[in-house]
Amino acid sequence: MQARSTSSLRSKIYGGLYGQALGDAFGMPALLSPAQTRARFGQIAHFIPAPDDHPVHGGLPAGRITDDTEQAIWLAREIIRAGGVTLEGTARALLSWYDAIGGDACPFVGPSTRRGIAKIRAGIDLRHSGLGGDTNGAAMRASVVGLIHPGDVEAAARDAALTALPTHNTHVACAAAAAVAGAVACALRPDAELRDILAASITAAQIGEKLGAPALGASVARRIELAISLARDEIGDDRSRLQAIYDLIGTGLPASEATPAAMGVVALADGDPMRAAMLAAELSGDADTIGAMACAVCGAWRGIEAIPIEMRQALRDANPDYDFDAVAEGLLQVALQASSKPA
Repeated sequence: MQARSTSSLRSKIYGGLYGQALGDAFGMPALLSPAQTRARFGQIAHFIPAPDDHPVHGGLPAGRITDDTEQAIWLAREIIRAGGVTLEGTARALLSWYDAIGGDACPFVGPSTRRGIAKIRAGIDLRHSGLGGDTNGAAMRASVVGLIHPGDVEAAARDAALTALPTHNTHVACAAAAAVAGAVACALRPDAELRDILAASITAAQIGEKLGAPALGASVARRIELAISLARDEIGDDRSRLQAIYDLIGTGLPASEATPAAMGVVALADGDPMRAAMLAAELSGDADTIGAMACAVCGAWRGIEAIPIEMRQALRDANPDYDFDAVAEGLLQVALQASSKPA
């Protein structure tokens, strides 16, 4: 790969990882509904701490990432170590992360992840430990899978579904994880257009839904289509479009809500990571997860230059235990190795 194309890919991979953290930290203090968030904060246009009475993140300081980016980074470290995605590496990453945050004593772990980890510890097979997990935990960490598959939407979707299995082995959660990874992989293409990225998220969701166990839940692919159409509605302004996504797609824990909502935010933000971060925060609900997914896609498309230097420094300062640059560089090396392999 030529030096210029390597430099471009580096920018995109750094942008994807920092984008994940940006959207996570922006959405962290948001409340349950757009009206509540606006009443408390107005528009969230920079990093702010979570209020003490926040239902999930009470007391977290400005710029702090949550489990969304933490899991993504622990997973990325295992991917770098192995040179790619493995089922065992995914489980090892999740167990290590869980122990690092205090394990069962930590109140901020999603329900499917907590159940899956308990089953892994009990010796349940990794392809069965995640049965029934239909929330967004697998999708929120899947962007790093897309970052090692530049341009290869199908490979990203399949690997993302594999990383879902230990905690989220349902067709809904696998579809959601695949949608995020597939969109990120497409965004790494030097000639990608936003419409290509959004289409890739739908294609990847269709691939992923075939790789998880059957479960109740709406089609992630069809709901992404709906979210994009709501974001592009010619009637109304951004606030009314956000409200439509909140009302008709939802911003809760189900994978069939959060991931389609995130793709709606990508469309509404025109792929700008800073705008996506602000929109996701205003959208509210599980805004940190929605922001993490949306901004990972936008950052991978626009590159690290689209995230202001002061924002990157603030993320580093607020999260000293996480070396974003080292992880991004490691993912770049895995991506370059994958790109150099013969087809």
